[in-house]
Amino acid sequence: MSDAERFHREQIEYWNSAGGERWVTQQAHTDAMLVPITERAIAHAGVAKGERVIDIGCGCGATTMALADRVGREGHVTGLDVSAPMLAAARRRGSGRSNITWLEGDAAAVPLPEAAADLLFSRFGVMFFGDPVRAFAHLRRSLRPGGRLAFVCWRDFDENKWMKVPLTAAYQHVPKMPKLAPEEPGPFAFADAARIAAILDGSGFATARIVPFDLQLDIADGGGLDRACRLAVEIGPASRALRDYPEAKPAVVATLQDKLRPYLRGDTVPLAAAVWLVSATAPAD
Repeated sequence: MSDAERFHREQIEYWNSAGGERWVTQQAHTDAMLVPITERAIAHAGVAKGERVIDIGCGCGATTMALADRVGREGHVTGLDVSAPMLAAARRRGSGRSNITWLEGDAAAVPLPEAAADLLFSRFGVMFFGDPVRAFAHLRRSLRPGGRLAFVCWRDFDENKWMKVPLTAAYQHVPKMPKLAPEEPGPFAFADAARIAAILDGSGFATARIVPFDLQLDIADGGGLDRACRLAVEIGPASRALRDYPEAKPAVVATLQDKLRPYLRGDTVPLAAAVWLVSATAPAD
């Protein structure tokens, strides 16, 4: 088994255990923080009434429900995720919606109806494939000829201060996590636009378009400095670094307060975020 495949399997285990459960408890914060990205990504995808959409890595369902609002009663959205805890939360939130189906499975391999979808969409759900070319080729077969792919992914770590600042604070007290190679699955696996284009070309997509989007994310969710620090160590960038060192949490929080105080604006703590908005099409017959 390659390192990439091993990491992919570890991700599935993580999201079906403490990782997924922790995400569910902080779902409201995460959804609120990512609203600007969600709205821009859905607009970039050009979602229309009546369309059939697959939401890859749907998590707790926020993007799926936003897409369902766009396609209306005439359309349909399948929310697909590998995490049972997160899908359970999504089902609770989306109960009663007739235009949503929830599907648990690995997007790289889960059986999907062929040539049935108009759009494949994802908010940060496609960077963890062990073999991305194979995964995207599998997903492409679920699109009708001329169907669309649209996703958003993180750019380089150094451009994403909302992750870099908390992690830098954590690394003053705990060992650094091993740095992934650029081609290994992980949050920044698609930081290189040229690599994205090559993956999409290799998996049979055409007319790839990769557009940068820069914004500020409020990591405090309007709750001030203390909340920003707490969220950073519970679910944010520093949480995984602290997973094996819970005794270091108070020291990390103290350092975080010093590091984040210059960014405090009222009750918000806005930090730079940088993403790619990616789109492509399945070739028509």
